[in-house]
Amino acid sequence: MPRLLIDNREVDVAPGTTILEAARALGIEIPTLCFLPGCAPATSCMVCVVKLKSPGRLVPSCAARAEEGMVVESETAEVREARVTALELLLSDHPGDCIAPCRSVCPAHMDIPRMIRSTAAGDLAGAIATARDRLVLPATLGRICPAPCEKGCRRAAHDGALSIRLLHRRAADIDLAAARRKLPARRPVTGKHVAIVGAGPAGLAAAWRLLQDGHGVAIFDEHEKPGGALQYAMPEERLPRRVLDAEIALVHELGAEFRLGVRVGNGVALRDLSRDFDAVLVACGELKAGHAAELGLAPSTHGIQVDPHTFQTPSAGVFAAGDAVHARRMTVRAVGDGQEAAECIGQYLAGRPPAAPAKTFTTRMGHLAKEEMAALVAGASAEGRLAPAGGEEGGLAADEAQREAARCLHCDCRKAETCKLRHWAAACGANPHRHRGTRRPVELLLDHPEIVYEPGKCIACGLCIQVAAREHERLGMTFLGRGFSVRVGVPFHETLAAGLAQAGAACVAACPTGALAMK
Repeated sequence: MPRLLIDNREVDVAPGTTILEAARALGIEIPTLCFLPGCAPATSCMVCVVKLKSPGRLVPSCAARAEEGMVVESETAEVREARVTALELLLSDHPGDCIAPCRSVCPAHMDIPRMIRSTAAGDLAGAIATARDRLVLPATLGRICPAPCEKGCRRAAHDGALSIRLLHRRAADIDLAAARRKLPARRPVTGKHVAIVGAGPAGLAAAWRLLQDGHGVAIFDEHEKPGGALQYAMPEERLPRRVLDAEIALVHELGAEFRLGVRVGNGVALRDLSRDFDAVLVACGELKAGHAAELGLAPSTHGIQVDPHTFQTPSAGVFAAGDAVHARRMTVRAVGDGQEAAECIGQYLAGRPPAAPAKTFTTRMGHLAKEEMAALVAGASAEGRLAPAGGEEGGLAADEAQREAARCLHCDCRKAETCKLRHWAAACGANPHRHRGTRRPVELLLDHPEIVYEPGKCIACGLCIQVAAREHERLGMTFLGRGFSVRVGVPFHETLAAGLAQAGAACVAACPTGALAMK
């Protein structure tokens, strides 16, 4: 049995074992894209490279056989750089957005495509769960938000953006009208308690997240009713108070304690809250001159001085968010701030140094040519943007909501959560723009009843070819062309439905990118 060293760890393996298999026997994880157990190694992606100390060269671990006395390095700077370069080259002409533009520009980071697809499928429970998870006040925002997400909608350049705001408003309105409204699950009680100063959108959003994480929350506000400027400055005709109050009631039902008519800094000192609670979040809205000093906090040009990445003030255990830090004058931004501040507070309560929420890895297609837009529209409804028959005030009717949702171009990746290319690009710190060249054209093959094939996202690993052959497909898939222009497709110019008549799901599971995906 060959004995070798991998990262100075000794392992004995059976003859014929690959270096990749030997590393896995030691619990060492080596990135792979084109490798699949049971399939012949393709050695096409070069993401699994390791270095043989003698003769001092890089080899693909998925194909290189373990030999007696080998000394292998899998985590040196040189190896990591080679992997990153391989990933960046694969991304250099990638025609796809991991995260849809609408979601990328949403200040609250709502998973808008998921909400839209739930609506199109008639799954209103799924739609409201997705909307309320990040927006917290989706019915309220469905009436007052300026909808920056719609400005990011790729269909805006074709025949009008989707009515995203009205879609989440409809789902939320139906939920509020239900006899029993479903609340999100709460994790086990942590025993930690947070004081939130201000019952406006930032404070309510932070409470919503902290409560789900199992922490206790008490919200202090100087007014008689919660809601902040939404309650006291927004015209009733634009935001009916019954809608706002119903959504705030959900925060109370989840477990928030409201202590109203209490002015922190006057009636209650901030230092007392710091003494009685494990953490404090100041989210009291835009501050007047001298109010930061009244609270006992260091002021900045725009409000309270904080670390812009973690929302921490110079005072231990005290955080600040929303308009109290920087007057943004957009409710959805305050909601996003509250959610992110809650994440940092959660880290602090767990005894970890707060860190900025990790940026979600995504590639971007950029501008689409007319033919590319047509390819996306072909997979969606051709209908133009709908105006509610009952007017803006009435919102979308049930059939209108489903018709509007069906217009979504699905320009986010269908396999964003399982794409190995995206996973390893993020894990290895790859920069998708470093070697950016002319990207491949956006192309969708939609003739299969269950599967979508996007040839531009294919990395020519050949796994679908092997899997289709293993599943005894009559036609299957094959390599077409040679050299840099090689692509994978169905032989004899047949349709995808003919090529993958029975092995479609297995090929989707094997595909390491979003090239093959379920509809």
